[in-house]
Amino acid sequence: MTTQTLNNNNNKSRWRRRGHRWNVASIFLVLMLALFSVSTVVDATYRIGVGRADCTGPPVEIGFMGYAEFSQRGHGIHLRQFSRAFIFEDEHEERVVFVSADAGMMGHAVKRDVVDLLQKRYGDVYRMDNVVMSGTHSHSVPSGFLMSFLYDIASLGFVPQNFNALVEGIALSIVRAHEGMRDGRIFVSEIEVKEANINRSPSAYENNPKEERARYKDYTDKKLVQLRFEDPGTGEIFGAVNWFAIHPTSMNKTNCYVSSDNVGYASILIEQEMDPGSLPGKGAFVGAVAASNLGDVSPNIMGPKCQRSGLPCDLLTSSCPSGQGLCIASGPGKDMFESTRIIGRRIHAAASELLKSRGGREIRGPIGYAHQFIDMTKTEVPYFNRTSGQTESVRGCFPAMGYSFAAGTTDGPGAFDFRQAMLKDTAFWNAARDFIAVPTDEDIACHAPKPILIASGRTTFSYETQPKIVPVQVLQVGSFVIAAVPAEFTTMSGRRLREAIEETSLQAGGKRVQVVIAGLSNMYTSYVATPEEYAIQRYEGASTLYGPHTLTIYLHHFRKLMEAIVSGVKLPDEGPEPPFEDYKQITLSTGVVFDGHPFRMYFGDIQEQPKEIYEKGDTVKAVFVAGNPRNNLMHEKSYFTVEKLDDQGQWKVVANDASWETKFRWIRKSTLVAYSDVEFEWETGPETEEGTYRIQHFGYWRYILGGTYPYNGTTRNFSIL
Repeated sequence: MTTQTLNNNNNKSRWRRRGHRWNVASIFLVLMLALFSVSTVVDATYRIGVGRADCTGPPVEIGFMGYAEFSQRGHGIHLRQFSRAFIFEDEHEERVVFVSADAGMMGHAVKRDVVDLLQKRYGDVYRMDNVVMSGTHSHSVPSGFLMSFLYDIASLGFVPQNFNALVEGIALSIVRAHEGMRDGRIFVSEIEVKEANINRSPSAYENNPKEERARYKDYTDKKLVQLRFEDPGTGEIFGAVNWFAIHPTSMNKTNCYVSSDNVGYASILIEQEMDPGSLPGKGAFVGAVAASNLGDVSPNIMGPKCQRSGLPCDLLTSSCPSGQGLCIASGPGKDMFESTRIIGRRIHAAASELLKSRGGREIRGPIGYAHQFIDMTKTEVPYFNRTSGQTESVRGCFPAMGYSFAAGTTDGPGAFDFRQAMLKDTAFWNAARDFIAVPTDEDIACHAPKPILIASGRTTFSYETQPKIVPVQVLQVGSFVIAAVPAEFTTMSGRRLREAIEETSLQAGGKRVQVVIAGLSNMYTSYVATPEEYAIQRYEGASTLYGPHTLTIYLHHFRKLMEAIVSGVKLPDEGPEPPFEDYKQITLSTGVVFDGHPFRMYFGDIQEQPKEIYEKGDTVKAVFVAGNPRNNLMHEKSYFTVEKLDDQGQWKVVANDASWETKFRWIRKSTLVAYSDVEFEWETGPETEEGTYRIQHFGYWRYILGGTYPYNGTTRNFSIL
């Protein structure tokens, strides 16, 4: 051994001895830094974007979507419609989008055009397979955007203005989410919402297997599921999506105000709580209450009663003895506005509790997605028959609606002599049916025991009466899965679908996942009842388009989607795309021709001034000379503002036409000379601050020779004491 080697060894030995304590300290420091680094990486697992935009449709003269009531045409606004978008991206830059829009449902053409707009701006980042668009299913919003004859009939066909309002609003909400993407953590939690929903078809639900029903405490899903988004550095909560099974039918079919109903109101309350002092649709926090498996779920928790006698209805048929009126469900309030407020606040209270507790499970893991189109009329799938104990092959039928469809529901009864649970047809209604389209013998056998009232799959109109090709889609964010269904799944249908996807993930070698149903997504195809519920032929079964095994087909294809995501293999076939029928659309609703005003008055002039003094709890009212609100939908703006004079002598907007406490009604005074007024109401309450106020009205009028022009009017000042 050389002297140099010895010296080197001695130096190493001395370094070890001298550095012993330094090594412990340094190792501790390095470990802490490493842990901090790992924590930072874990906490910022995703990049998340949230965005919201106004998508309010024409508020007057257009029929509403939902009740199919021709007399239910808009005459003003109570709550505006908003689109809320949520983007999720993992570390591999895989990205998915979920949108919840205050619309009756979603249309394929709407999604197609939104994706086209996004691709012109961002390339192929957003596509049909990684974007889900879901409608909340309010029955108090304009129709005419689905491009299916039966669904657009209430609005007298296609309404381009409403279609464009949805496309532009949804696209803008996604753009805003895209431009605001940030690092974020995702947490999922759930809570029971009490006294908010009931099953409106219990007799059909009870036809499901007894052992299956025994696994569930309630006839409806009572849990609200929430995704919460937090900033990894500050802990700030900047967004949330909530899924809850409830029909937005607290506003009944006599309502003619545009309204996002109970879930829309709940969304506004969540956002305003997280952004105190903000006006509806204006804060940074974005919170949605999205549709789930709401098919047989009603918010009218006082239950169905005979209109005149107040006695309970027949449970099976939802009918009343002669002279006792229609069978209608209501509650919990004294009228539809109070009921909407109560149900909306109960949903908000549950969502708020989850946000405040900051509990739940953190979502981690990669993002996946799968999408496919299915021709329901040509699909055959295996089905295990519980009665025979054998597996058999079943298929979908051409679309058709049953007799009980015309009976309506206890949320909105139909007309004539139709009742729910009708299993026999009549010569009279069959003759009326055959005048439009005649079902084949094959159709009748395929749909049995449904007696066919509308053979929608056999019509020969210029475009489809109801869709034949439907989309199925799954989004996965870590251990959380969104099943996007193009229909209203009943409670048990949704439960079976969630269970099928959860089981498939494990069987395919994937992780245990939590599944939510995103109802009324990407396209609308009425209802999906279980085969057992279908046999009873309540409204939901009669509205299950593709026959008794509609759910069976969906379960089969959603399993395939989940298998594809777990295996990481893209589906070999995207399926046949729905037909492009934009140029075939029929539009019978007329546009605004011109606006007139009374002699010696002008648009925006005051017909009725507010009183000079009001007390808290009073309703302030003003009437203006107006143009037709369809001249400009005032997106991201307002037809009305309530303004308070502050201590600096500046007017501050404290409410607008999207606020719960306001509503306006447009009244056509003369068709010949096109005079019209708008009545604006502002309901004050105990929380209203004392002070000086005024109301402003903004609008556009149409000149008879062409062009629209802005105007505004301002009331005199008034005081709240």
